[in-house]
Amino acid sequence: MALGTATAPYELRFDAGRICLDLLATTHPGERLDALEPLRAWITGSGLVPPGTPLAHADTGWLVAFRELRGHVAQLVRERNAGRNGVRSNTRPRSYDFALAGVNDLARAAAPPAPRAVPGADGFLVRELAGPPECAALLAAVARDAVELLTDPVARAAVRECEGDNCPIVYLDTSRGRRRRWCSSEICGNRERVARHRRRAALARA
Repeated sequence: MALGTATAPYELRFDAGRICLDLLATTHPGERLDALEPLRAWITGSGLVPPGTPLAHADTGWLVAFRELRGHVAQLVRERNAGRNGVRSNTRPRSYDFALAGVNDLARAAAPPAPRAVPGADGFLVRELAGPPECAALLAAVARDAVELLTDPVARAAVRECEGDNCPIVYLDTSRGRRRRWCSSEICGNRERVARHRRRAALARA
């Protein structure tokens, strides 16, 4: 599908535990950032901007940039898992260095406009940005989140890949005892329970 062509319905998830990992989840089970509408929804849903922030100025260049950053983060996160399994840094592919340089370059960009508190329709204060956010600033926020994740030993050790069949989603395991197995108990966890029940039923009939 061409970039910028609207797709509906689309599903976005924000349960990976980090903004940069939520971005990785937009590739499963298919490409979610295939149009500007879902990209704008992802930017708002991820908390990068307050709800209601105008993003009409986003164009197809934003789609390309966010996908590129997503690829860089995926490379670094996957390599982190390989490194944990004994792959030494001097055996890493050149693509890793390219991804690392890309994330670091994006992280140096300017921060988004400062937030401010303004009265809402109900009289309570709500948060809004002092100006329209630019693509580079939003990319920087995600890139910095990736830098913080990958350089924090505690957080880095809690990164997991879903054990569900054919599910590549990566998440931050903050459960007690670090025993979380699935990206979502309601999605992959439920599928595993259903599959287990069917296996038991098949054995009982045998």
